Amino acid sequence: MKIFWTKEAILRLQEIQNYISRDNTAAAIEFVNELISVAETISDYPEKGRIVPELSIEKIREVLHKNYRVVYLIKKNSIDILTLFEGHQLLKKEEIFKSKLKSPKQ
Repeated sequence: MKIFWTKEAILRLQEIQNYISRDNTAAAIEFVNELISVAETISDYPEKGRIVPELSIEKIREVLHKNYRVVYLIKKNSIDILTLFEGHQLLKKEEIFKSKLKSPKQ
């Protein structure tokens, strides 16, 4: 299955890298690359992640890497990486459903 990254997920990756870079730029790049690699492995077996407890929606799952959660949506022919965040936090539902809350432009 093809993996797509949402703008939200890319923004979160940048924030994670920026935060870690304060102490160690090389470690920040390495860690973000690890998160990307973990996300890319989802395409081989999309149901391997657990259902996100805060949502209990079958198609929205997450995989864990160290202390981070990678949240994704399983579609018919693709997977959307929705967001990434520290594991001690709860998922902010507005990060997942943000685009659905906006009214369409006409």
